[in-house]
Amino acid sequence: MDIDDILAEVSSAALIAPGTRDLHALTRAWVAERVAPELLPYPTPLLDRVLARISEQVRSVEDGMAGGADGLGGAATGGADKEKFRLIVVQTELERWKFLVRGLLRARLKKIDAHPYHILNTPDVLAKLSTSETQYLRAHQALLAAHYKSSFLGQFPPALQRLDDTAGGVSMIDAPDVDSAVFVRAVRDVGFITVEGTDTEFEMKRGDVWVVRWRSVRQAVESGDAELI
Repeated sequence: MDIDDILAEVSSAALIAPGTRDLHALTRAWVAERVAPELLPYPTPLLDRVLARISEQVRSVEDGMAGGADGLGGAATGGADKEKFRLIVVQTELERWKFLVRGLLRARLKKIDAHPYHILNTPDVLAKLSTSETQYLRAHQALLAAHYKSSFLGQFPPALQRLDDTAGGVSMIDAPDVDSAVFVRAVRDVGFITVEGTDTEFEMKRGDVWVVRWRSVRQAVESGDAELI
């Protein structure tokens, strides 16, 4: 059996064949999270399936490596080499999946760290976080607040110690720029899109690619009618 045959055999394994759709969905979620100026809804069903599949394949690779640890000799050497190469291919595929998962979560954490008080003070945005992300946000922000207070805020008058003050018409809360431009492609016919603050209106049909303000296409992207590219 040559390398092409081995690759074809691995391509039909449980990691790749049933998960092709999930792999594409994970890639799109990673790209969208990196491009969108604000947090997108946490893809719970998708990540649950992906993480379960990764754990299953990690166990399969570990079992395969443990099974070959004793070594095979003589005529069986070719079979052992084939199995080692198959495991290498599966491990490489696993690394691709784990890279996408890490990239997606890191993009989300970057936004959480950049706009913590905006997220905490906006219920609709807070609802987009997973349970673990919400716990991280609250714990991390509590630690930062305690550090700032012990470092320098404690020396200020009580009225000036808040980090989320909005008095005097000036807000200390940093929020994402929802009017920043994004590239978006229509997956289905979206209909007419109105760009707020302007007289611009256009029809977005399936397959169309537009550069438009995020605020105007947010609903279409979150509903799955369009995707960020």
